[in-house]
Amino acid sequence: MSNIYGEWLKAQREAAGLTQQELADQAIMTRSHISHIEAGRRIPSKEDARRLDRALNTGDVLSSFLPDGGAAVAEYFEAARLLEQQATEIREFAPSFVPGILQTEAYARAVLSTSYPSVSDEECDRLVVTRLDRAKILDDEARPTVWALLDESVLRRVVGSREIMAEQITHLVRLVERRRVRVHVMPYDVGAYQLLQSLLTLMWFEDQPPVAYSEGVQVGKVHDSPAVVTRLQGVYALALTDALSLKESLGMMRAIAEDHGRRD
Repeated sequence: MSNIYGEWLKAQREAAGLTQQELADQAIMTRSHISHIEAGRRIPSKEDARRLDRALNTGDVLSSFLPDGGAAVAEYFEAARLLEQQATEIREFAPSFVPGILQTEAYARAVLSTSYPSVSDEECDRLVVTRLDRAKILDDEARPTVWALLDESVLRRVVGSREIMAEQITHLVRLVERRRVRVHVMPYDVGAYQLLQSLLTLMWFEDQPPVAYSEGVQVGKVHDSPAVVTRLQGVYALALTDALSLKESLGMMRAIAEDHGRRD
């Protein structure tokens, strides 16, 4: 994003005689979040921007002139999308759908067609293009390092059609075979585990602290509190100990893809 927004925020904060921590306290945010916005590394949510306007007495300037990321994504996901493009390491957990950066075009279209309220064909096309554009981070063979932990239901639930599922799972297998991503499957027989509560993405960077992103129905949140991020990293690591090994996961994915293809 352009740093004009961040620089203007910094100028207003300094004019008000506030430190980043003091502004964070008044706006009910973390100091690190303020720092990232001022440095141009993040775009605040609309609610964050409103709180900043109130804290700095800047009317509605910060909430009215939020930078436009130019991508067709849900508003609550925009900040996470920008961070995703900067990450050197990404660890995904998916309880229901294949993570966005690992989706095929047909699978992405099938997922997006479930939107409520429904979207037009033109808007669906825009959303699909954005989702596929996010996947371009995998074009670099080295960065980011990507791990995906998938609940078994992600592979077995039919999204779109069995043909689409067979293609999607085969795509995952090929990414693993060329060592571009690691995929581990959490089998049904593990039973309940804490990560099942929501989608989770963990991200690491070269020049800033790690963050986490969690998402539920129509809501998502970037977490940058060190304590929260550390706790979520621990929850992910614990779940990974119960997942199938990479080799076992590959075997399951191949078998399920074959089953989808045979039953199509």
